[in-house]
Amino acid sequence: MSSARLIYGFHAVTAKLRHDPEAIKEIMLDTARKDVRARDLLKAAEFHQVKVSETDGKRLDGLLPGARHQGVVARIEGGRKALHLDDVLDTLEEPPFLLVLDGITDPRNLGACLRVADAAGVHAVIAPKDRAAGLTDVAVKTASGAAETVPYITVTNLARTLRELREREIWVVGAAGEAENDLYAANWPMATAWVLGAEGEGMRRLTRETCDLLVKIPMHGSVESLNVSVAAGVCLFEARRRRS
Repeated sequence: MSSARLIYGFHAVTAKLRHDPEAIKEIMLDTARKDVRARDLLKAAEFHQVKVSETDGKRLDGLLPGARHQGVVARIEGGRKALHLDDVLDTLEEPPFLLVLDGITDPRNLGACLRVADAAGVHAVIAPKDRAAGLTDVAVKTASGAAETVPYITVTNLARTLRELREREIWVVGAAGEAENDLYAANWPMATAWVLGAEGEGMRRLTRETCDLLVKIPMHGSVESLNVSVAAGVCLFEARRRRS
């Protein structure tokens, strides 16, 4: 049985070309795409010696019903390699900078969080195997290429994983609306794992209790909370500012 999978959209396909071109079996490009993005993609594919097939847009629609593929689909040979946390931590030459997602079941939120994590320079995103969206086609598309560049690690027991991070002297910092500590006033070390839960529900109790520090994002308007990807951006870029 073939283990091939499809990724789509210019960001996702271009990122795969840049970081792992050997895994691409074929790129299918809508014959109607004659613009700059299409030409740049063709040049990159030629450079990496990746086959490009000009394909009717309706065929692409049939391959990915309802998806906004932008006229470009890549067939990837093999599934994603399962990553372990040690695979990432043992190779770092700087203090770890991690994002932990607890209870994020919307694939678009996951994709957006991956995109924010990539932009902030996060070393890996960690999530539980259960009660999590997983890297679906929708999540990968929303991530705009970040699903191919940011290690996404799933764990069986999130609380245990957080305890293991603490044993490695990585502070676990949770974002919670009811926290007493203000994000901009609180202090934390450079080695951190930032934990965010779903909007409304937040982190699970055991996850919250495992954190070394809880911080809140100060809210100055009438809304009480932010979308998880927005909250992740606020926290991660404040942490990145301090790391710089």
